[in-house]
Amino acid sequence: MPRTDNDSPYIIAPAPDAPGLTRAVTGTDQTGTPQTVNVVEERPLTIFLNAQEIVTAMTIGDYPEYLALGFLRNQGMLKDGEKILRVDYDEELETVVVRTDGQTTYEDKLKKKTRTSGCAVGTVFGDMMEGLEGVTLPQANLRTSHLYALAHVINTTPSLYLTAGAIHGTVLCEGDRPLVYMEDVGRHNAVDKIAGWMLSENVAPTGKMLYTTGRLTSEMVIKTALMGIPILASRSGFTAWGVEIAQQVGLTLIGRLRGRRFVCLAGEERLIRDADPAAVADEDSKHRRKSAGA
Repeated sequence: MPRTDNDSPYIIAPAPDAPGLTRAVTGTDQTGTPQTVNVVEERPLTIFLNAQEIVTAMTIGDYPEYLALGFLRNQGMLKDGEKILRVDYDEELETVVVRTDGQTTYEDKLKKKTRTSGCAVGTVFGDMMEGLEGVTLPQANLRTSHLYALAHVINTTPSLYLTAGAIHGTVLCEGDRPLVYMEDVGRHNAVDKIAGWMLSENVAPTGKMLYTTGRLTSEMVIKTALMGIPILASRSGFTAWGVEIAQQVGLTLIGRLRGRRFVCLAGEERLIRDADPAAVADEDSKHRRKSAGA
């Protein structure tokens, strides 16, 4: 997938016109009039760690190497300091093999799965919560002026969501700049792609924020914390367990971010309120997403 040009604030941005991500399908509307719409493609990707098959994820198919690396990192299957020898993607077989210098013995771990709430059913392995015990998130501040600026740029960025819908986006940000914008049929995949990019490019979490279009569930909070990122923001709402975990680990959690409005339910001490909400423009209806009415 192509990266962005020099005029874009992004290092990686959505490529809604890239071949293979959407398909034109013809149907009829409520009046019986023929309509042709773009729909998002969905395909399986099987992830191997060395010789062991780990999981098959449903994905749109872009950045498979990042998705595999991020999934394994966020599940605790790639340890800090573990040497990654190479990552092999076979498009025909729809597989990614991550090869390391260690042995893989995750049979017991694979037996402990928790199905999570998500439009594309994510998977959390049973001991992910145990990985939070040693997590210390870096100190950080978030200016509300940066938060508003990021939301405006992200929501007006050409994307698969605006082209076809039925998809989630997650954006890695720093200051008032969005860095990497990933989309997928599940918000879990989108955040794993960002984790994989950070691991591949050796990008530190200090000073970073994650922005997501999806709900702030326990899994999203856990993955953000395990990535070492101290701030998570969303257009959408919260789950009680997601809020509870954010409070426990000291993660700043901001939801219902639409136009000038937002709610912070954890980590408010990081906020620097340097913008007058009354002076912030509300969302243009053209770029208002489905969660705006929730």
